[in-house]
Amino acid sequence: MWFEILPGMAVTAMCLIIPGVAAARIHRFTNGGKEERIAHYSYQWSLMERDRCISGVNRYYVSKGLENVD
Repeated sequence: MWFEILPGMAVTAMCLIIPGVAAARIHRFTNGGKEERIAHYSYQWSLMERDRCISGVNRYYVSKGLENVD
């Protein structure tokens, strides 16, 4: 019957989902609670560079509130 394929599909789906979710969690843990940012375009890269300069510690993922920016 058609439903006999469901366990195989479930195993395949889990094998595809688990690495993506695990990578996101690992990046969030190593970057201080924020997900890793990836710059695909030059505009995104310039925003990351701006955030790195503003943070004061040379890391783009350390944020500073607007009230702390000089």
